[in-house]
Amino acid sequence: MELTGNWFAESVSPDLAVLARLRAVLFSGATAYQKVEVLDSCVFGRSLVLDGKTQSTETDEFVYHESLVHPAMLCHPEPKSVFIGGGGEGGTLREALAHHSVESVTMIDLDAEVVELCRTHLPGHHQGSFDDPRVTLRHEDARGYLDSPGGGFDVIILDLVDPLEEGTAYLLYTDEFYRIAKARLNPGGVLVTQSGPAGLPNHRECFTTIYHTLSGVFTHTAAVQVHVPAFQTLWGFTLASDAPLLSTPEDGLDAAIAGRIAKELRHYDAETHRGMFALPKYLRQGLAEETRINRDDSPVFMT
Repeated sequence: MELTGNWFAESVSPDLAVLARLRAVLFSGATAYQKVEVLDSCVFGRSLVLDGKTQSTETDEFVYHESLVHPAMLCHPEPKSVFIGGGGEGGTLREALAHHSVESVTMIDLDAEVVELCRTHLPGHHQGSFDDPRVTLRHEDARGYLDSPGGGFDVIILDLVDPLEEGTAYLLYTDEFYRIAKARLNPGGVLVTQSGPAGLPNHRECFTTIYHTLSGVFTHTAAVQVHVPAFQTLWGFTLASDAPLLSTPEDGLDAAIAGRIAKELRHYDAETHRGMFALPKYLRQGLAEETRINRDDSPVFMT
């Protein structure tokens, strides 16, 4: 096949790359923290790419954002206060605000330039959520914010860039950070974090370690996987709490979604939930065999 036009090449692993044909490059440059590209691809539409890694695309972002937000939010009986770390596109914010019970959301994204680019170029992601009066948006270090005196949160959602050695977020995946975050949770509070690739070739890069690290901090943890087409692999999330997780009975989940969320979801429902939490054997085995703990002085990096 002859390749014509402009193409974006992304490394999935050191030995695997994928190509996507582009309609347009809406932005390409660098902020004080990272390289940023906003691309319009023929397959995935408008896409945010940070340091060469696709963060989300308008074609399938709802799969990622609904999977990250709603299982965790529904584990809490009535989440009123929410903290979001990262999430510059606004998709995570959009989904959290859809819960009727939410009274306030504090969103901390280090890179104000990325947020402004997303406000301009990715309106389908945020859908005006940055302008919701319940939102407090700050541009500072999420760890420093959580480690400062302040009120508690019912749900903490960590929609962070991957833990790359040269990146901005690897110290937001460590045992020490999770203990800081736990201290800001209200009683019965729930934390969820994106946890990196969960596919067969690369699930041990960071997913199993993040899960194992959280298991040493919280009484209850749950691992989740979902296929995100733009990521070219299964993707992992980890839920953690000192209260029992998944308290909504499965046969009542669709009713809970209908009663608690002020929108029609495109991905997440009771049947999808069963698939997300039903891990394939290789993942269950990888999680059971993991011994590494991600610490400040010995962080685990994605390759």
